[in-house]
Amino acid sequence: MRVITLAGSPRFPSRSSSLLEYAREKLHALDVEVCHWHLQNFAPEDLLYARFDSPALLTLLEQLEEADGVIIATPVYKAAYSGALKTLLDLLPERALEKKVVLPVATGGSVAHMLAVDYALKPVLSALKAQEVLHGVFADDSQIRDYQHKAILAPELQQRLDSALETFWQALQRREKTPLPSLNTRIAAAASF
Repeated sequence: MRVITLAGSPRFPSRSSSLLEYAREKLHALDVEVCHWHLQNFAPEDLLYARFDSPALLTLLEQLEEADGVIIATPVYKAAYSGALKTLLDLLPERALEKKVVLPVATGGSVAHMLAVDYALKPVLSALKAQEVLHGVFADDSQIRDYQHKAILAPELQQRLDSALETFWQALQRREKTPLPSLNTRIAAAASF
């Protein structure tokens, strides 16, 4: 089983990426292969100039095709997920998350930003044809300490994250195991019409 984690913060390390680190540790304990990505894997000019042939983007797409699930973490700025993450998501093909279980995770300065996951991020994940977008986890900044080293999570945040990861794990288990046809197969099928 393979899961992609994607840190959408322009900073690294960050509070949101520390939540992904926590998730990766939990998934590794279940023998899940985790491929970690963060925005720093991409050349800024490739994102800004929409270079669909970016080597990093092509590698991510290749890994996404084989993945069963995705966990995306982002900080919330001005009531929306990070613009840098949006730039990356805009480069993904329309069906990039097809047959994937997706868990969104976000951090922000206060609980006033909590609904950004539901109203800003989830619609984009659905537009990318995610099979199932799970209920997200939001953490306000005060719930994550020392994220530049080994993050210390507030107990209530850790409980919510553990519960979300359990739901994610269960969704991965029930996920249909039919392989996606290759891009060439899709193109050939479309051309036959």
